[in-house]
Order: sequence, then C-alpha cells, then structure tokens
Amino acid sequence: MDALIRDYLSSLRLGAPQQFKNMTAVPLFSSLNHGPEYLTLQEAMDKDLVSVAEVSLGGSVPQLKVINRSELPVLLVDGEELVGAKQNRVLNTSILLVEKSETIIPVSCTEHGRWSYTSPKFNYAAHIVGYKLRKMNSTAVGAQLKTEAEAQGQSARQKRPQAHHSYSSDQTAVWQSIDQAMLGAKVESPSHALNDVFAAKAAELEAYLNAFPWLPDQKGMLVCINGEVAGLDLISFERAYKVLHPTLVKSFAIGVLIENMETAAPPSMDKASGFLHEAMQCSENRYPSIGYGTDHRLRSQKIAGSALVARDRVIHVTLFRN
Repeated sequence: MDALIRDYLSSLRLGAPQQFKNMTAVPLFSSLNHGPEYLTLQEAMDKDLVSVAEVSLGGSVPQLKVINRSELPVLLVDGEELVGAKQNRVLNTSILLVEKSETIIPVSCTEHGRWSYTSPKFNYAAHIVGYKLRKMNSTAVGAQLKTEAEAQGQSARQKRPQAHHSYSSDQTAVWQSIDQAMLGAKVESPSHALNDVFAAKAAELEAYLNAFPWLPDQKGMLVCINGEVAGLDLISFERAYKVLHPTLVKSFAIGVLIENMETAAPPSMDKASGFLHEAMQCSENRYPSIGYGTDHRLRSQKIAGSALVARDRVIHVTLFRN
C-alpha cells in the first residue's frame, strides 16, 4: 500500500460510537491537514459552478460530460447519483476535476426503464447509492481496470496503440441490484429508478440522519451493521466531509432498510480497530485518474476499495468488507 494512504489510515482516531437500531457509526478523526482545497460536487452544482449533461444530444449510457467553471478543483465521489437528462446515472469512481475544465466521466445507469429527456442537464440527487451497490461497482471497476492494464501491457509489447482506462462497471449487475433493492423496499418504479427507492424511504432515512450527526473535526465514518464492519469513507477536508456526511449515512442506512434488518447488535470497537489494521495490509494497483492524481485500487482477502491520491495528498478513501 502507498505510504501516504497507510500514514493517513494510521493517523485516524476513533470517536465514540453512535448507534441506531442495528447500525453503528464510528466517527473518524485525523490531525493530518490534507489539501489541496476543493469543492464537493454538491457545493459546485448548488453554486452553478459545475454542470453535468449527456455527452451529446443522443447520449451515451456509460459517459457524461462535466463542465467545471470553478477556480477550484471539484471532488466527485463514487456512488453519487445524478438525476435527469435521458436517464439517471451513478458515478463509477471518485474524481478530482481540474479547475476550469471539461471532462468526460464514467457512469452507470440507475434507471433502465427510461431513455428520454426530462431535463437538459442533471441535478444532484443528494444521496450516494447503497453501500452494497457501491462495493459491487468498485469491485467491477477494479477488475476492469486490471484487465485493461494487462491488455495495454500486451499492446505495448506488440507495439500497438494503447487505449485509456475506461473505469467501466458491470451494467447488468447494477440493474439487477436495483431490481433487488426495489423488491426489498417494496417500491414500484415505472422506469426502474433507484432514486424512487430513496424517495419512498425518505422519512425513515431522516431518522438515521438524526441519529448520526456530523461532529466537529470529523473527516470520516466507519459503519458496523449487526455488529460487523460494513465499510468506511474518509475525506481529506473536514468541510468537504461535513457536506458529504448525510449522503454517506443514507448510503449505509438504505441498505439496512432494503433488507429489513431489525436485529440490534452492540458496537464492536475491537472489530473497527481490526478493520483499520487489516486495511493497512491491502495490496494495490495504481491507475491514472480521470482528473488530478492517481486511482489506487486496494484489496486484501477480506477488504476491497479504492483511494484517490492527488498532489501528494489522500483525497478520498472508501473501503468495504468483502
């Protein structure tokens, strides 16, 4: 594992666990001051500094066009959902957009029953998709990156042109996951939109948001469900994490609600500490990011995830229990 990522993980201090029903959130704190300065996607879209649209009038399911008009980079987090245009999409990987730039980003469809315009541009859905879908997508993207890297190595040996990494997912698996989510949540959606599941569970999700408030200086959250670690997210800036905190809470909570998990379990700080220790043993593969920096795909026998590193700083880390 890259020393920057390992040092960031080792710097973490675990806060007092917060619990609601069978979900426990352990706030994560770090004294490390990680730059550079950037905006979150939600902040940038709220300020009309970023616009997201189809790549063309006809559109392309696995790609969207993002225009960043800000003087600052903008952080896009894997799993953030965008709604509107020809169909809703979810971000396949975390990206630190270059300031004053136009970028084609990799996405997956989260509404496979619609392919027609409802708006010229996308809106921010104010949530990150369920953690199990994020984990599945992250694993699929990592596998695809490895396959492409091996093919590029073969092309280089044979002196053939090399393609860029696509950061593509398993779209069929994404659709199947959404159908399962609708079935578990007992939600009907004419266009099979994952966003409709979040809308139907809004009141219940609000209870989780109230139970897991953001704390001053908090930069991340490790979540246990039924006493077992589900995953964690870390963001380099306290201000940025504060913006993203509600979306991350909903990402884990929606999984609990979809699966109708009701058995409460006590928090396990030993398991939380053990997860962090295991995470520091992950092996990694590195790939050029679409924006600034490098995309690190992390994996061990029990853990999988990714980290975005840019300008010698760890911008975002997301890890899940296999």
